[in-house]
Amino acid sequence: MSAPKPRLSFWQIWNMSFGFFGIQFGFALQNGNASRILTTFGADVEHLSWFWLAAPLTGMIVQPLIGYYSDRTWTSLGRRRPYFLAGSILASTALMLMPNSQVLASFLAPLYIGAGILMVMDASFNVAMEPFRALVADLLPADQRTLGFSVQTFLIGLGAVLGSWLPYLFAEWFGVEKTAPDGEVPYNVTLSFYVGAVTFLIAILWTVLTTKEFPPDEEYLKEESAKGKKGISQIVSDFARMPKTMKQLGLVQFFSWFALFSMWVFTTSAVATHVYGLPSEDRSSETFNEAANWVGIMFGVYNGVSAIYALMLPFIAAKLGRKTTHALSLTAGGIGLISIYFIHDPTLLLFSMIGVGIAWASILAMPYAILAGAIPPQKMGIYMGVFNFFITLPQIFKWHHRWADCEIPLRLSGYLQSCDGRSLFIDWRPLRALCR
Repeated sequence: MSAPKPRLSFWQIWNMSFGFFGIQFGFALQNGNASRILTTFGADVEHLSWFWLAAPLTGMIVQPLIGYYSDRTWTSLGRRRPYFLAGSILASTALMLMPNSQVLASFLAPLYIGAGILMVMDASFNVAMEPFRALVADLLPADQRTLGFSVQTFLIGLGAVLGSWLPYLFAEWFGVEKTAPDGEVPYNVTLSFYVGAVTFLIAILWTVLTTKEFPPDEEYLKEESAKGKKGISQIVSDFARMPKTMKQLGLVQFFSWFALFSMWVFTTSAVATHVYGLPSEDRSSETFNEAANWVGIMFGVYNGVSAIYALMLPFIAAKLGRKTTHALSLTAGGIGLISIYFIHDPTLLLFSMIGVGIAWASILAMPYAILAGAIPPQKMGIYMGVFNFFITLPQIFKWHHRWADCEIPLRLSGYLQSCDGRSLFIDWRPLRALCR
């Protein structure tokens, strides 16, 4: 796009990002409850990471493709908005079906139906989510991009707070049933997924109906149509030629998401066993459901902190610089995660989530604000999609590698982890190195 971009008002930026509120509302319900639902349907805790492998794999495939094709799309709805709308319809449908997998048990075991719906949900979330990063870079001048991504992060945090807390609020405030027979999902969770589906769709429609996109540059379209490389081959070519800044940010993203994925997958079971003192095989007692609901509150707290801190990021970055701001925020997150092991009072876990929330806000905003100025505008969609590789790769690497002869029970969560024969691995209780 060769013409200078006009500055947008705060509310225009708000409207163009509002769909992310719905996306993260759905993500929060998935992150806080998918493991719980799958264990209800019979999944072993030790195998949960295999079900969650669907998320990084679908993201790795879907986001670059959506970015590639949205760069080349122009319809009456615009360039990015058709993908928002299609993804929201599919994701809302999956949210409605996820807690009701047992209804389809006559066709297949509920566990496998639930896992299949989880995959569809992940793919749909990615279809709806990927173009939002590119949309900010498409429509905002460089000096407004930190604000744009910070508003997105605020809406992500707000949606995540409500999505994370909803099962708890339904159970504790409105008296909705929070327990269920073995093999069935409690109704407070099911109702939360229904509300999440409607919220997801309405939020996306708000952005679609209130945001006007700029048409792509005609010379760029002619140039692209004349090129021989299409689809996957173009994505591979662009990945190989990614800018240096993107490579540096990718390394930071890899390690940041390495930690986040661990937290999302195992927090419910870790809190139930480590803090509430339940046996690992307990998946349906009232105490287990209380622990699971409290995890929703914990996740809501870190997302709430994230929402507040996101509004501060433009001012902090203006004083310290984007890189320093991001580095300090990640340090706070690391301290928060480490502190979880030493806490045995559920209430005190909320303080750990403050550090996590600071890091989460920065992870969702600063890398994209830095990246947007380092990549060609005509490839904004595809590079924002390719950047997702550095989010999905650590998720796959973390839980599914098998190296050397070093399989260790890491007592932070109580589940089997793997490491290579050279890494330092710490069991925090005896505080001693376990790998050579």
